[in-house]
Amino acid sequence: MSELASSDPDHLTPPAFTVHLNGSGGALKGWVVVDSLHDGLAMGGVRMTPGVTEEEVAGLARDMTQKFTLAGLPIGGAKGGIVAGGGDREETFRTFGRTVKPLLHGGIHLGIDMGVTPADRAVFFAEAGYDPRYRAGVPDMPIDWRTYYEPLIDCTGHGVGVAAVTALEAGGRTGPARVVVQGFGAVGRAVARFLEDRGHVIVGVADVEGTVSAERLPVADLVAVTDGFGRIDRSRLPEHVTVTAEPDAWLDVDADLLILAAQKHALNADNAHRLRAALVVEGGNITSTAQAREKARASGAFLVPGVIANIGGAGSAALAVTRVVPFGLAAEARKAWVFDWVGDRVRQNTRDLLDIAAGRPGDPLPELLAVRGKERV
Repeated sequence: MSELASSDPDHLTPPAFTVHLNGSGGALKGWVVVDSLHDGLAMGGVRMTPGVTEEEVAGLARDMTQKFTLAGLPIGGAKGGIVAGGGDREETFRTFGRTVKPLLHGGIHLGIDMGVTPADRAVFFAEAGYDPRYRAGVPDMPIDWRTYYEPLIDCTGHGVGVAAVTALEAGGRTGPARVVVQGFGAVGRAVARFLEDRGHVIVGVADVEGTVSAERLPVADLVAVTDGFGRIDRSRLPEHVTVTAEPDAWLDVDADLLILAAQKHALNADNAHRLRAALVVEGGNITSTAQAREKARASGAFLVPGVIANIGGAGSAALAVTRVVPFGLAAEARKAWVFDWVGDRVRQNTRDLLDIAAGRPGDPLPELLAVRGKERV
């Protein structure tokens, strides 16, 4: 693989290859973009939304390259995208599995992302006859994929929380921070629990219907009235909680820390001027635009990008695909090892990003990517 690709956040180099998916034995519209290869391997999740585009998939694949470069993992970045058409869901993923079968067996591991569930993944793995436990030239995984991966569901949130706490401590904060979490799906909920457990206060949470806020939002109580899709039941909230459907109202809540854990480009050129938090941590993929990040820096805010903070899910999968995980450990010890590995990588990258930012103006990420790229070579 060319290390230039992994240190190029502005897409100056094209992806290694792009496959347009039209279906095999069924209709399908989508893409698999392999941004980079490392020893013939690449991986990333599959996103299925009505509006997904080839450009979006390419950007997500580039993010995967950067994540693995920063984490020092020996694998390239890829991503899949399916345009949701409202047809039979299982048949869609059966068609997807038949179509991407050569990629899966050829070293391109595809997992789950927005709009795709573990059950969907099981369908397309089965249809392709693909089992990540087995690959020529490397030891077999001694456990099945679900047994390994499902206990790690909160690993992404753990890494995002580590990034936030590391940046807060580096900034000299000793007391509780006021936190807004934009997006309350699996990652948002895990980050909220992580931060509350460490003494910080959740004062605002946004979901698809708007923003809820208060001087303190007890996370367990909020999770209890939230469904599996991250939608908060307003009818079950206490009276003291403020509820608003105004777009981007989460930006107006007085906070020290903003966690972006939902849709792409949530922080953008049109709303970045409303940012009140001095620290922003991306818990999702491409949750801010380049223009928004520039405006945030100009205002004195610091942003930890998702390619550093939300490595947990991708990193956990890559550790298994590349057989770095010590599979000989018992289940709980193996889980703890993965969480510790992710936390260590996130902590070091966050600290190094802060050190670079302190030494010069502008975006510190390209310099850190260049350093990590050389280390991986």
